[in-house]
Amino acid sequence: MELGLQGKVAVITGATAGIGLATALKFIEEGARVAICARNAEKLERTAEFLRAKGGDVFAQATDVSDPAQIESFMTALVAHFGRLDILVNNAGTSMRGPFLNVSDADWEADMQLKLFGAIRCSRIAVGHMKKQGGGRIVNLSTIGGKQPAATSMPTSVSRAAGLALTKALSREFAADNILVNAVCIGKIKAGQHERSAARKGQDPDDLYREFARGIPLGRVGEAEEAANVIVFLASQAASYVTGSSVNLDGGASGVM
Repeated sequence: MELGLQGKVAVITGATAGIGLATALKFIEEGARVAICARNAEKLERTAEFLRAKGGDVFAQATDVSDPAQIESFMTALVAHFGRLDILVNNAGTSMRGPFLNVSDADWEADMQLKLFGAIRCSRIAVGHMKKQGGGRIVNLSTIGGKQPAATSMPTSVSRAAGLALTKALSREFAADNILVNAVCIGKIKAGQHERSAARKGQDPDDLYREFARGIPLGRVGEAEEAANVIVFLASQAASYVTGSSVNLDGGASGVM
């Protein structure tokens, strides 16, 4: 299938590992140019060199998307470098969760700044450029917990639910500008954070993934590349009539559509 991504500029936040890295690599394979950011400058540069070795045209700048000034600097610099901005993937985020009574105001604030306000600020700048060039794509990463929150899932489930509302509102407001906005709701995907958690417990990561798989109808944990395939599809011409939608990428685990 021709995805129509040749020469497009795709921005991916939180792109040094997992889904972000897999998505950047998939865009490069489809002929897009990529701009990536993350907080760790050393790790970001290693990632950029890896992607360049794969044939990618890559712009990278260390950025904390919780900081409005750093977002402004990154977005301005990447547009100056490439001359345009076609696709934004709001991927930056971590899983912060615990019992409601243990979540402090500082925890709530940090989570909202990273996941919700980071996406708001990146999107605000991106939309301005997309409108000038006749359209674009925004893909917001969320989780199935944003639709179906569990106990002890805050603040993440609440910030992710807000991200889904943002996705729907933006899709309606900017449809006339040919800016399509969708979300991907992630379930259990193999990731460094799970493997670090297993290591802290002295557990083999494969054993942890087998535990996760017991609650997944497909019987396994997903791969980052599988998430990247869906993200890149939604950003492509092949999804030209899809906006305001969310896709559960969870092996069938969620109880809601």
